[in-house]
Amino acid sequence: MLYRESGQYKTSYIADQAIFPIREDRIGMVIIGLVALAIPFFASDFFLNAIMTPFLILALAAIGLNILTGYAGQLSLGTGAFMGVGAYSCYKLTSIFPDVNIIILVMLSGLFSAGIGVLFGLPSLRIKGLYLAVTTLAAQFFLEWCFIRIPWLYNYNASGAIEVPERRGFGDIILTGPSASAMTQYFVVLGIVVVVTLAVKNIVRGRIGRQWMMIRDMDIAAELMGVRPLTAKLSAFAVSSYLCGVAGAMFIFFYLGAAEPSAFSITLSFQILFMVILGGLGSLVGSFFGAAFIWGLPIVLRAGLPALGIGIGAETVFHLATMIVGALIIFFLIAEPHGLARLWSLGKEKMRVWPFPYG
Repeated sequence: MLYRESGQYKTSYIADQAIFPIREDRIGMVIIGLVALAIPFFASDFFLNAIMTPFLILALAAIGLNILTGYAGQLSLGTGAFMGVGAYSCYKLTSIFPDVNIIILVMLSGLFSAGIGVLFGLPSLRIKGLYLAVTTLAAQFFLEWCFIRIPWLYNYNASGAIEVPERRGFGDIILTGPSASAMTQYFVVLGIVVVVTLAVKNIVRGRIGRQWMMIRDMDIAAELMGVRPLTAKLSAFAVSSYLCGVAGAMFIFFYLGAAEPSAFSITLSFQILFMVILGGLGSLVGSFFGAAFIWGLPIVLRAGLPALGIGIGAETVFHLATMIVGALIIFFLIAEPHGLARLWSLGKEKMRVWPFPYG
């Protein structure tokens, strides 16, 4: 009886098209928001730095890949490289414009990643499926090579790494650098992720999002109905790469603090792809589920197994988590291709009619 639509009447088109049309959903989002705001006041700096901040960043990267693969049907294996473009772009922007607020530079860095994404998305106009995946894989290796071989990108640093400088904003608050507090960085990342996710949600529900889904379901039929594949596919690459670029910039400036090109390797691309598959293709909430599961699984194993009296080393935890994720990917691809988001949706549908067995 806690989740019911009966009695909630829509008296306008605005109410009918709301992002959260059911009252219980709105209440749930308010509760989640309050919990997210309250976490820094009760959690340790380690919990914020090692769990919450990277979870939010990787969830945003998963949303970016989900736009391209889940909504537009264009398979990509270059997510890590596009995140790297955003990170290196933001690093160069901080060097050129040292007095500009770092949050503005993080948002602008995604534009460079979007441009690169559109460039490597041009083959999608002629090829698709496995061939397009190979093309984006080539982008991954080419951009990694650029990160290593072009010293200008890392300001000719002898170590070949990018090191985040200290930047202040909102008065005299330290936002980045070794002196930045975990709470400040968490709130900055949380704000960016929430704003960008709401913007993406509205894009997906609008004309552009419907074009992406039409291209995904049947591109020939979509073209016959007036959808331009050029616009639809390249816009999906642009939005996806922009989100990945912003996530990559935050990954360095608000989480790692310094990084070498190996931070944006093919391993990161596959990790984000697994988040999308487990969370659910074509679902924004699924991106958060997938990121939370894959990022939190090793931490849960590392803390939970010793509590049960099972001694386990760090390497064993890594291998065990990899096996569990691989087995779940096979299971979900066979039993529930829409992932954890579909299970969440089924749970809500059951709650609507509980305790009755009919709808």
